[in-house]
Formats: sequence, structure tokens, C-alpha cells
Amino acid sequence: MANSKSFFLTFNHLTIYFILLLLSQSPQIHSTCRNFCNNIPINYPFSIDDGCGAPQYRHMLNCSATDLFFLTPSGNYKVQSIDYKKQTMTIFDPSMSTCSILQPHHDFKMSEIQSAIIPPTPDTVFILVNCSIDSPVLNHYKSLCFNFSGHSCDELYGSCTSFKLFHLLSNSTPACCFTGYETVKYMSMDILDCTHYTSVYNTDRLEGVGPLDWLYGMKLSFSVPDTGCARCAKSGGTCGFDVETEMAQCICSSTSNSTRDCAGGREINFADSYRAPSFPPLQLLYILALVAISYSILLK
Repeated sequence: MANSKSFFLTFNHLTIYFILLLLSQSPQIHSTCRNFCNNIPINYPFSIDDGCGAPQYRHMLNCSATDLFFLTPSGNYKVQSIDYKKQTMTIFDPSMSTCSILQPHHDFKMSEIQSAIIPPTPDTVFILVNCSIDSPVLNHYKSLCFNFSGHSCDELYGSCTSFKLFHLLSNSTPACCFTGYETVKYMSMDILDCTHYTSVYNTDRLEGVGPLDWLYGMKLSFSVPDTGCARCAKSGGTCGFDVETEMAQCICSSTSNSTRDCAGGREINFADSYRAPSFPPLQLLYILALVAISYSILLK
């Protein structure tokens, strides 16, 4: 009887260990995916909770008590709006100079993946202000500067209280340059030899509009990864990913997930490019647990 009891105890312990091991290897899912940050909707591919949205956009947004921020290597930019139909995001840099306020020297930098999947739109113009006559954009790379809806440096320095200072200090009109994102992407303000920059968007609508009424900020264009998320969303799930493997998942609840949709509760990936790990059926875990409990009762 002693040997039998010892065997049952060993089997009981092994069974419990086996169950815990299988559960520990299950893909990790996030308990909740918030779909709003204040009044801004948070939909796929974005997220403000790790494990939600698309892994390519992981850690790009941060939600505070009052604002949503887009995080870049050069700083945090306030998100003003996200248009999911047009796939654009409008952001504003609180540290950027505008027509009404002059800020300290500042660069705009994005990570490589941000530059690839959510770059500024073509109708976002970067304005380099107070440039030296030796600036590369006024010499060898002057082709990088273009006409911006008929606007000029004289108009900028004459209309903006923040930039009038440069006109007064030099007793002339300092050079400026209207350019695109690629210029500031590859050349810092020090290399460009310009003391400040500002940016405006929707420039195709600003012809005949003075600098005081320009839309200051940046508009970004994002792409949506085609991973079969529509099927997950249609079944009532939320598109997300495993926080360790970044394998795509359909989050059905705080305790379960499926990798295609939430209808059948299948543990297979909704992205064909990913493969979900193979686990024994859930029923087997229940049976093993019942066996372990039964042996425990018999041994009492």
C-alpha cells in the first residue's frame, strides 16, 4: 500500500507539473485592448496596450490622462487626429517653432521603421528658417527647395511675429527653404545650417492663405498590414500579437484567444505567415486534472 501510495503521489505531482508546463507555454495575450485615448479612437494597426494592434506599430503611441502622443527618437508629438479611412495621422510638435512662437533649435527624427510605414505625407512641407548663405540647400542642394503654393521667405518673415526677429537682426531677409521630409530625414539642422524649422500640412489648400492661418504640424500616412485582421474583427475579436514572439493573434477575451477568429475558439494563427505552436487538446488537460484530483481524494 505504501508503494502504491508513493506511486500515486509521484503521478499526481507529475500530472500537475505537466499541466502547469503546458499552460506556461501558451501564447501570451493582453487582457484588454483599449479602443480610445480620450476622444481619439484607437483601431488596428495602432494600440496603446502592448500585445494589441500590429507589432510593426508597437510602442509608437502613448496615452496620457489628457493627450495621445506619437513617440519618435526626437521626442513625443501630440496626436491631433487619426483618419482610418484615409490612413493618415495628424501630429503636432509642442517644441516646434510656429508663426506665433519661437522655440529652441530642434530636429525631427523618426526611426527607420517609422520612416518606412508611417512617413509624413507629400502635402506636409518643412520650412527651414534663418538659413546661412552657406547652407547646402542654398548651394549644391538648392534643388531640394521648391515653391510652396506661391509663398515666399519675405512673406514668412513679414507676417510671423516669431520670425521677424531674424529679419531685424540681419537688417535683411534671411534665406529660408520650403522642402520635403527627405531633406530633414538625411540632414540635421546643423548640417543644413538653418537655426529653426517649422512644418505645415494640407499645403495644397494653402494657396492665398497667409502664414498666420497655416496648419502647423505634420500629417503622416500609415499602411495597414494585411494579416487577415478583418476576419478577426468580424467575429468580435481584437487583432493583436504575442508580446514575446510577435506572432499575430485574435484576442477574444481576457482569458482566451484564437488566431483566425473568435467563433470556433481555434488556436491557429489569423496571419498565414505565422504558425501557432501545437498544443494538446484542452479536453486532455481537463482529463489529466480530474485524474490528479481523483488520486488525491483516494489517498486521503
